[in-house]
Amino acid sequence: MSTPISGFSKLSKSQKISWLAENYFNDPQAGVAVLEQYWNADTKLQQLHDEFIENTLTNYYLPLGIAPNFSINEKLYAIPMAIEESSVVAAASNAAKFWLDKGGFKASIISTVKNGQVHLNYYGDPQRLQQFFDRVKPILLSDCDEITTNMRKRGGGIVNLELRNKTAELKGYYQLHATFETLDAMGANFINSCLEQFAASLLREATESDLILEDDGLEVVMSILSNYVPECLVKAEVSCPVDQLAQAGMSGHEFATKFVRAVQIAQTEVRRAVTHNKGIMNGIDAVVLATGNDFRAVEAGIHAYASKNGHYGSLTHAKIEGDHFHFWIEIPLAIGTVGGLTKLHPLVRLCFEILGNPGARELMQIMAVAGLAQNFAALRSLTTTGIQKGHMKMHLMNILNQLNATPQEKEAAVEHFKANTVSHAAALAFLESLRA
Repeated sequence: MSTPISGFSKLSKSQKISWLAENYFNDPQAGVAVLEQYWNADTKLQQLHDEFIENTLTNYYLPLGIAPNFSINEKLYAIPMAIEESSVVAAASNAAKFWLDKGGFKASIISTVKNGQVHLNYYGDPQRLQQFFDRVKPILLSDCDEITTNMRKRGGGIVNLELRNKTAELKGYYQLHATFETLDAMGANFINSCLEQFAASLLREATESDLILEDDGLEVVMSILSNYVPECLVKAEVSCPVDQLAQAGMSGHEFATKFVRAVQIAQTEVRRAVTHNKGIMNGIDAVVLATGNDFRAVEAGIHAYASKNGHYGSLTHAKIEGDHFHFWIEIPLAIGTVGGLTKLHPLVRLCFEILGNPGARELMQIMAVAGLAQNFAALRSLTTTGIQKGHMKMHLMNILNQLNATPQEKEAAVEHFKANTVSHAAALAFLESLRA
């Protein structure tokens, strides 16, 4: 393509695809065929998907799997997981089975408050600004009554509003820091609507105030929620007598000691912590995706929380206390069970049905457990057999598909690699020997 295109968003779907094929595909006919192959045969359902985002061309599939046998607070769950990475669902399932007869997972909500800010420039007297805010705060809250009516009826709404002086970090920088309870909604639109109303009301009152002078330069820079929600916390944990952890030729105490040490390394060494926490997010993100929530917001908030002490470290913790092993995670999770795709996407609705149609608090607990299970499975492999043995066996099918193996060849390869190390080269050599 040599020139930009104008008015692309106004083109029909077929016109967009034709333009893309003509300008970007080496084989336009084959490229268009792939796009159309992923369309849903139900035109009404396809239109629903088309309208989720802008400039839609087709659907992008991810596998949706199930990890069964999760006992959480003495309730049994099968957890839906949408993810492309081999061994994630298997690892979660293995961890669930491991803890099933050891008391299962326990989970609890610590807090559910979310937040957002109106970011301000102000170069006048800080005390005068504080006096002005104290006077207009009731007005700002009152001006949001219409926005918050339905949320307040359900027991949520605005929790607090305060003026924060941030000039020590950035000259002239203040913020209205607001906290919210949004119940089963993730609440992004609700929070942002309240914040923008706060900003409008603040500027209106400032023009009529003798406390705020024109030379002081009160200015709203922006109004936006925060995806860092350290007051919206969930905890998940497992524990058992140390002797119940015996496995792979290791005593329970040897395994527990090595496992705790692995967590301590992730708490200390950032290079290990990043990979350690990535594995945790394999479990959490897969459930976030399956339930139509925003995995980017969840990721950003959780990784910020991992740095809350000024050093990026492990999200999980482990200890041996007496003759008991304890392993737990505490993370911020701002998710919803109403709004967004949760009621629109048919598969998301089905995933909620599988989970028993949980509210946001219950879903937070399920997601935290999925992350803890994933981390347990990973550390269990790392401290015993190594990560590659199990992972590469799960990855074998991807390799065989790349090599266009037939069903009979796949069956033979799976049997062969039960006792042999999996690699792309080894799989290729085995197929060549079969075909010869």
